Amino acid sequence: MARCLAREYLQARILQTLQERGAFRCWAFQGGTALRFLYGLPRFSEDLDFALERAEAPVAFRDYLKSVAADFAAEGYAVRVTVNDRKTVRAAFVNLPGLPFELGLSPHRSEVLSVKVELDTRPPAGAGLATSIVRRHVTLHLQHHDPASLLAGKLHAVLARPWLKGRDVFDLVWYLSDRSWPAPNLTLLNNALAQTGWGGPALTAHTWRKAVARKVASADWGGVVRDVRPFLEREQDADLLTRANLLKLLAQSQD
Repeated sequence: MARCLAREYLQARILQTLQERGAFRCWAFQGGTALRFLYGLPRFSEDLDFALERAEAPVAFRDYLKSVAADFAAEGYAVRVTVNDRKTVRAAFVNLPGLPFELGLSPHRSEVLSVKVELDTRPPAGAGLATSIVRRHVTLHLQHHDPASLLAGKLHAVLARPWLKGRDVFDLVWYLSDRSWPAPNLTLLNNALAQTGWGGPALTAHTWRKAVARKVASADWGGVVRDVRPFLEREQDADLLTRANLLKLLAQSQD
């Protein structure tokens, strides 16, 4: 828990730098960490995921990460940033060597606490955008995918991965247990599936639940729970993460 909290503080500071340097004019926050910062998802997350939703020429990913490193260094942190901006999905690791030792989280002086940052420079079309002001460690004004598009992104992750990831399942249970959450953005979902080689027909309001149920039915459920358990705020929440509960929620969401 303490390590997750420390990483989350670093995530907030990275978001703060990106905000102050203007990244959110073009970038949209998405993924599990977005759910936690924006809507209070009760699990921790490792990565910061973004989609390039407005043209940015050239894509300033490396420059933004240099600013992140400079801001940490100015506060006395030892920081090392590695960037790979040669692919469609730009990726970087913000590494803070020695921080776990300084915080009493590790006996090893050289251990590193890292945050991965990813930017999809050719995201699927169709996302709805929103902006929110939130306070988590610092006050942030973030552009992000709207609720229907965030759910579509999670459904894409569930359906497109070759295995069922526990964190995705936990998030999906969280989504579906909120009856006020809007239906998924099917335009975005189908565009994302097409982009990643989905072999089935386009999903509709009547078929997406069945597609998810088929994926759930064949999953290694022990592996699902093991994947998410270290990231839960409340370890007891793992007891709610059963195949039967998810299938029940999928059936209820049709009502």
